[in-house]
Amino acid sequence: MAKSKRELFLKRSLRVRNKLRKVNFGRVRLSVHRSNKNICAQLIDDSKGHTLAAASSLEKELGIVGKNNIAAAAIIGSTLAKRAKAVGVEECYFDRGGLLFHGGIKALADAAREGGLKF
Repeated sequence: MAKSKRELFLKRSLRVRNKLRKVNFGRVRLSVHRSNKNICAQLIDDSKGHTLAAASSLEKELGIVGKNNIAAAAIIGSTLAKRAKAVGVEECYFDRGGLLFHGGIKALADAAREGGLKF
């Protein structure tokens, strides 16, 4: 049976998240969400259910409102790394959800690594 793109995306995102959760128990999760117009990332402590730090292309002070390209993703990755250091987070695991690891997602991950996050 052919499934819709949305069903395949949800299935893939649950598979990725559950595999990562088993391997990285007790670590903070760096979750990425991408839409056609924006991209955002947040550090989540799943044991407490709290968001520790977040960065989004919707923030006016970053100067990339409404952009979803590789340059915007790199800015968000470096901003998130700075905010994570301010909170005291150095290690996390990268949860890309059902998104493929290329383009903006890869740029965000690389910028976060350069900013000091380890994953």
